[in-house]
Amino acid sequence: MPELPEVETLVRGLRAHLIGRRIVAVRLGKTDFIDDPAALERDLPGKRIQAVDRYGKFLLLRLETPDVAPKETTEDADGRYSLVVHLGMTGGLTPQYADQPVALHTHAFFSLDDGRELRYTDIRRFGRLTLVPEAALEAFFCKLGLDPLDTTEEEFRRRLAGRSAMIKALLLDQHNFRGMGNIYCDESLWRARIHPARRAAGLASVQVVRLYRAIRKVLSEAISLRGSSVSDYVDAEGQPGSYQRRHRVYQREGKGCFRCGEKIRRVIVAGRSSYFCPRCQRAPQKRTGQTNRDRRVRAGTPKM
Repeated sequence: MPELPEVETLVRGLRAHLIGRRIVAVRLGKTDFIDDPAALERDLPGKRIQAVDRYGKFLLLRLETPDVAPKETTEDADGRYSLVVHLGMTGGLTPQYADQPVALHTHAFFSLDDGRELRYTDIRRFGRLTLVPEAALEAFFCKLGLDPLDTTEEEFRRRLAGRSAMIKALLLDQHNFRGMGNIYCDESLWRARIHPARRAAGLASVQVVRLYRAIRKVLSEAISLRGSSVSDYVDAEGQPGSYQRRHRVYQREGKGCFRCGEKIRRVIVAGRSSYFCPRCQRAPQKRTGQTNRDRRVRAGTPKM
């Protein structure tokens, strides 16, 4: 699933193509992932793309109505709203000329005033497209947490303070930190030398600081290398990212740790495959009343 660096890379690429462009027509294929298909077909034509932004793992096309006579629509009073896009697991947005071949599983075509189309492709259709009035965006995103790249060290510390949950579960929870995903959690925890099953409340102050800095460094490096292409992700130009070549633990089970040479292991933490080095990232200490599941996590044995 595209995570913060992939969405940020896509946003930066789309800005160069879409800012100032006007949507002249909308054509939809399968629509089971679109909240209100009729609203897109009715309200988008004639709208100009004012900005392309990211909010967590969401991509926003901020739209405005050019200075023309108003018409009856479902949009907010001043004619401004956003097309909010979540890429799901396999979604992608690419601007292409209308006469270019159409890729399989392309489900939405947004014709632009320069002869190109912004095409949404999604093999598994786990993504989401929805129109949201600008005035309602804050409420739409109200349950999402802090952006790791905009969070201060003190804010980060407060989010973890006294929390008994496993640190990886907290990082993956979008209510805490929007945009974090499996790849960059594992890479950041390895860099900070913290086991993914460690309880947040048990982390020393120096470990929290180390994790905060590791997350920001990993995300920034991934963005500079245009994200990780481990499945279907490509950028706005249709090109894969290259940060997967820098992965230190993710999907490297059985391979030697880049730091100490120990073999990387995989366990299930927070319902996700989690990769770690058993020597660099010491497992949490055994606790009284420990369950069999906890023992598996500590020992580094895969969940059956």
